[in-house]
Amino acid sequence: MKNKCNAKLILILSLLTGCSAGSENRPARFSAVTTEAGFDTVITLQEWVDSQEEFTRHFTMVQGQFRHYNDLFDIYNDYEGIANIRTINENAGIAPVQTDPEVVEMLLQAREFYELSDGCFDVTIGSLLQVWHNYRDQGIEMNLAGSKAPVPEMAELQAAAAHSGWDKIVIDEENSTVFITDPDVALDVGGIAKGFAVEKTALMLAEENPASGVINAGGNNRTLASKPDGSPWVVRIQNPDGGERMLLVELPGAFSFVTSGDYERYFIGEDGKHYHHIIDPRTLYPADYYRSVTVITEDSGAADCLSTALFVMSLSEGQQLLERYRKAHPDASCEAVWIMDADQVPDNTEGKKTGSFFVTWTAGLNDKITFELN
Repeated sequence: MKNKCNAKLILILSLLTGCSAGSENRPARFSAVTTEAGFDTVITLQEWVDSQEEFTRHFTMVQGQFRHYNDLFDIYNDYEGIANIRTINENAGIAPVQTDPEVVEMLLQAREFYELSDGCFDVTIGSLLQVWHNYRDQGIEMNLAGSKAPVPEMAELQAAAAHSGWDKIVIDEENSTVFITDPDVALDVGGIAKGFAVEKTALMLAEENPASGVINAGGNNRTLASKPDGSPWVVRIQNPDGGERMLLVELPGAFSFVTSGDYERYFIGEDGKHYHHIIDPRTLYPADYYRSVTVITEDSGAADCLSTALFVMSLSEGQQLLERYRKAHPDASCEAVWIMDADQVPDNTEGKKTGSFFVTWTAGLNDKITFELN
């Protein structure tokens, strides 16, 4: 599955490689990495378990889970015996597709965040995203060859965006079918698929009862519990322009950490502007409020959706979205960190200027952040 969220690679947990021996009464730490489990990304598992054999079994399970979800959520490739998102798109305007119940579950979560975000998170804009995808691929090649690239005209974007909307998606939960009524509407689940897969895989691992652990799927991070020694996990959020770390967030327990940013998949247009891959469904163009947004909450699928939605919303809109999410999920904590250029800070925004950036965050992180770039 092609990765539509490469910018999320900026968020890095303090992962270690290899293994370390545990004491007689404590589990040992093991770690392994694969690039062959799908989603066009690097997947790392770190666990504290009793033996190498136990860890190897868990890592094999993790790889199998990610391949399973990669195949289900792929919009580019067909797989024998699997009715996936590509199958649903190919049957738009033709017939309902009976698919895996987990595809239905993922789409229902995506619809929830569409409603919570007032349409700012929308997996039904696949036709619009495909236009940008084509221009971006061409633009990257032209930039590498030393030239600037064309940018789609508004008329082309509006024509594609006209074919979107959840009113065109019919989900039959009982029969596990999905039908797109408009033949020109397409689903693109890049903003949720990897997070959903990480969450499902973490829940599966938790049933195996490791002492602790963390999954890192290309920057989508999910811890299983606090570290065995009780120390917090350390999330390093880097300078969006590359290089040094900007700040650290320290948190214990089981959480997901996901970042959306503007600095990975982009091209330079003929107008000299950078055009990244996170498209605002309202303007039809890449959002330009922030350089990155990090979300910290228990559910990795929710974190994926929220980081994308917050990136295309103003700060006040985003804060309202977080309040709606907390109200809809009263047992869930949810925090966020916004990094923006220092000349784009909304009036009366509390936070900290660091380098050429300004950082603001939710109140729950007030005593959890350490700045490393001044």
